[in-house]
Amino acid sequence: MERSYKGHSAGFRTHILICLGASITTLTSQYLVTDLHYYTDIARLGAQVIAGIGFIGAGTIIVSRSKKIHGLTTAAGMWTTAVIGLASGAGFYLGCVTATLLVLIAELLLPKLEHGSHTIYKEKNFCLEYTKKSTLDNLMEYIRSHNIQVLDLEIFRSVEDKHNMILYMTVHLPKGMDPMKIHHYLTTLEGVIRIETVA
Repeated sequence: MERSYKGHSAGFRTHILICLGASITTLTSQYLVTDLHYYTDIARLGAQVIAGIGFIGAGTIIVSRSKKIHGLTTAAGMWTTAVIGLASGAGFYLGCVTATLLVLIAELLLPKLEHGSHTIYKEKNFCLEYTKKSTLDNLMEYIRSHNIQVLDLEIFRSVEDKHNMILYMTVHLPKGMDPMKIHHYLTTLEGVIRIETVA
């Protein structure tokens, strides 16, 4: 429900189906041994679930044009849901409840703490699409004059328009500097086509 509320790809029904499928897998393994008396590894089917869920999880991970990765938390949640399903089928209910509570804490409470840390350290990511070489020169001059520390800087040619360049930059702002100040400056740069502030 938390994933659905935030608009992510794998929502309520997806997690339920993954957990249900994993649980049935464990129950099937037990049934083969206890009822049909097959001589088989009872953990073999469960191991295939843990490995196989990676293919579904990979489908939720995307990389945006600004090289920002989305969907990792959703994929990790789906993998954990599968493991909870395996534990449920095995009858390890205490582990199921504990893991579910910890997942909720990780997805509901920790993002607020993470957001607070970004605010404290003033680390910001910007994606800039521009057409003129002078745009980059003016930006570097602004960064030097305002004591902004560049943590990461990548420049590559736009796929849609070979004449445009895309700059991806991670900066550490000086104490007391408003992040909107640098964003406002970027909007005034000549040759800028697109500005994206990446969280």
